[in-house]
Amino acid sequence: MRSAVCPGSFDPVTNGHIDIIGRAAALFDHVTVGVLVNQTKSSLFTVDERIVMLEEVCAVYPNVTVQSFTGLLVDFCRDHKISAIVKGLRAVTDFDYELQMAQMNNRLTGIETLFVSTNPVYGYLSSSLVKEIAGHGGDVTGLVPDSVLKSLKERLA
Repeated sequence: MRSAVCPGSFDPVTNGHIDIIGRAAALFDHVTVGVLVNQTKSSLFTVDERIVMLEEVCAVYPNVTVQSFTGLLVDFCRDHKISAIVKGLRAVTDFDYELQMAQMNNRLTGIETLFVSTNPVYGYLSSSLVKEIAGHGGDVTGLVPDSVLKSLKERLA
């Protein structure tokens, strides 16, 4: 079985994330959305809240599951018999960072990383930008799934 992971913090999940997850789901037999638990990073939503949001919006993909992880992504992949990492790239700046990570992950375990170019509709989109706009009362409708929009509004009210 061909399996992949789409890793990230997903704080919050955006329509750009969902686009990459859906495209990975079309390429692999099983996709795990790996929600990184990062104790050093301040998050708007808890890991459990992010998992619930992701499970809801990924329910349309029967071959996608959501799971949190700590530590090295390659260890998570090895423990779950995941053979590939799928990452979305928005711009050259993403590539510079992600290429280095992909090469290190391959060096550590031989795991392959596949880069998927972001749909141009979402090329500017990031969780950080969504949080900043929503935090200042801006409208992020269409940038995040409707259920996530509702959660954002409730959290930032």
